[in-house]
Amino acid sequence: MKIAFYGSSLLSSYWNGAATYYRGLLKALSQLGYEITFYEPDVYDRQKNRDIEAPDWCHVVIYEATPHALMQVAASAGEADIVVKASGVGFEDEALLRAVLDHARSDALTVFWDVDAPATLGQLRDEPDHPLHRALREIDLVLTYGGGDPVVWAYRALGAAECVPIYNALDPETHHPVAKDGRFACDLAFLGNRLPDREARVEAFFLDPASRSRDQCFLLGGSGWGDKQLPANVAWLGHVGTRDHNAFNVTSKAVLNISRDSMAANGFSPATRVFEAAGAGACLITDAWLGVELFLVPGEEILVARDGDDVAEIMRTLTPRRAKAIGAAALRRVLAEHTYALRAAVADAVFRRHFERPTVEAAE
Repeated sequence: MKIAFYGSSLLSSYWNGAATYYRGLLKALSQLGYEITFYEPDVYDRQKNRDIEAPDWCHVVIYEATPHALMQVAASAGEADIVVKASGVGFEDEALLRAVLDHARSDALTVFWDVDAPATLGQLRDEPDHPLHRALREIDLVLTYGGGDPVVWAYRALGAAECVPIYNALDPETHHPVAKDGRFACDLAFLGNRLPDREARVEAFFLDPASRSRDQCFLLGGSGWGDKQLPANVAWLGHVGTRDHNAFNVTSKAVLNISRDSMAANGFSPATRVFEAAGAGACLITDAWLGVELFLVPGEEILVARDGDDVAEIMRTLTPRRAKAIGAAALRRVLAEHTYALRAAVADAVFRRHFERPTVEAAE
């Protein structure tokens, strides 16, 4: 089957946290036999900051950020068996959604793939006239990269015919243990772009513990932090491309995951960073969020901090030996239960349910 996938960017992770998720899932779906075309707009300097070139498992179409170009690529939806419009494409999202739905064949499966469900649902609550309200009554399926039952219930209440979480995961071919790299040597590392609904939590879980741990070295990666006042023992790297994520994760004694406000409040939303770090065999500390134990065992495969005091205490007592053991346990768990091959199998089963109808012979 042919999939037309309209998303933010497959080729660049620059200001685009969904890149790893798209790459892992779509590559795994292609290995199941799907023929995929990914449509991404040329916005936010992403094409100038590519992490990968177009892969052989997916055809990538880059289009100009103009209404004319948008309508041209939307028309290609009519050639696909499955038409996917992701959230947060970054250029005229509402117009793009309307256009791809209008061009999709009547027998095609239409999908809204939400890579930031708490934010989308919050917007829908605040905007009763948002075009997505109407579109949800037309779309066959909503897929989300997290959120668990709260998100499923919320989407069904808004009129979605079906909602299924397809969680973030690990692609062992791209995220795996590597040799340490002196550029990333530190006690605790955090990688994340500066975003309004995460900055206060970064201050509480990372910068404040750093300011009280002057004998330790902290490393901050991600875009947007250039004018942020940082403690003297915090070094800022700027954007860290995906090709350096493995070394970033394995070199420090521990790495930190900090959820955005909406993700932490909703729960059941492990970030891609969680699986990237675990896949590299890193010792991961995460802020507390509902459902973390469904993915990794606290205290054995991941360390959980309720606040900055917990982070400081963990770092004060964490030995290299224990950090290594936690990282090794996390790696074993994600390889066994949290790969994109397993996530793609879930998506494949959902797709097939919509296309395959049991025959009388099969029933007998």
